Amino acid sequence: MLDFIYYPVSAVLWLWHTLFASILGIPSGPAWVLAIIFLVMTLRALLIRPFLAQLQFQRKLALIGPELKEIQRKHADDKEKQAVEVRKLQQQHGFNPLLGFLPMIGQIMVFVGLFHVLNSFHAGVANYVFSTAQVQSFLSASLFGAPLSMSLSHAGGAFGSVAVVVVPLLLIATVATHFTARFSVARQRETAPDQSAQVRVMNTLSMWAFPLGTLVTGALWPVAILLYFVTQNAWTFVQQHLVYRRFDAEEAVPALPATRSE
Repeated sequence: MLDFIYYPVSAVLWLWHTLFASILGIPSGPAWVLAIIFLVMTLRALLIRPFLAQLQFQRKLALIGPELKEIQRKHADDKEKQAVEVRKLQQQHGFNPLLGFLPMIGQIMVFVGLFHVLNSFHAGVANYVFSTAQVQSFLSASLFGAPLSMSLSHAGGAFGSVAVVVVPLLLIATVATHFTARFSVARQRETAPDQSAQVRVMNTLSMWAFPLGTLVTGALWPVAILLYFVTQNAWTFVQQHLVYRRFDAEEAVPALPATRSE
């Protein structure tokens, strides 16, 4: 049903694994590790423009915030009129709420696709664009002795060797999730300090509940998925700081006064 997600994700992962396997060898665990890392980098590179659009979305949201409140106050008893006036205001400012969700939707789709593709790897069975040999290569690949296809909850006798890799990845993913959310919330408060109760609840969940959920459910995830999640959060953390620093620098530069022609 979601083959439109599974096949592209599988194809990008196949491309990177084929490249690194040609250098490091097909049975190489590092070839799969690098393929997963570069899958994340490919996705996030494609989502840079939607991410910048999301920043513009946040700026416009802060810009029209007072006008939105005035419309809500003025038409508090007429929801239909309120909706019409809100749409007019959004059109006037070129405001598209859907742009704010594109990066999140893209990341969720790739996560679901990768999780399904890797969980569908079975010995002796080809999977999407991967051959039987490549599937077997993944199932035998490991990171510091922990099989990439194994989760902590299914480690069995290999629990110790898997835990040595999984626990640090889980802690890094949890901390990174918290701090990326904290940074995002701080930026929201700068641009729109007067937030609704719903927004404050969602911000609290993103800073505390989601990282805790990562820590709790991470034991169920294969090492490969944890590696993807850590890389994803690392990219987000760096991207936030670099892009916001650039935006802040642009805002700090005063506009040059217009010159009159003689």
